[in-house]
Amino acid sequence: MATSSSKTRSIWPYAIILTFVLFAGYIGYMVQQAMRTSVDLVSPDYYQQELRYQQRMETVARTAALPAPVQLEHDAARRHLTLQLPAALASQAVQGQLHFFRPSDQKLDFTLPLQPVNGMQQINTAQMQAGYWRVRLDFTAGGQAYFVERNITLAN
Repeated sequence: MATSSSKTRSIWPYAIILTFVLFAGYIGYMVQQAMRTSVDLVSPDYYQQELRYQQRMETVARTAALPAPVQLEHDAARRHLTLQLPAALASQAVQGQLHFFRPSDQKLDFTLPLQPVNGMQQINTAQMQAGYWRVRLDFTAGGQAYFVERNITLAN
């Protein structure tokens, strides 16, 4: 009796090997792409930027250590913004700038000189558009730098 033994071949070993080859090829491609990608985490003037940031943090800390806070209040009825410096700084020569930033529209940004009289300055807000504003006050008094940032919302 002759029996014909026909072997059926399974494709599973080839599929597994092909899967490993494709996976290895994909990993190799990803490694190549990662090696080609430039990642610049440090800017060329990193040291200068760090010094400026450190100086800003020192001025914020110095401002927070004042005996009384710098007050910035908006009177919507009169459409005036009142800046009041602490009494400890009112008697000193103060120089600085008020920066008004409108996050939604850079064209509306503007800067005013700080010109306090007896530690107080009033700014007319009638010409400013209603909405969210960020006010930054950079000033020096007695040879020391100070910085204040406040957010205000102007209404029509």
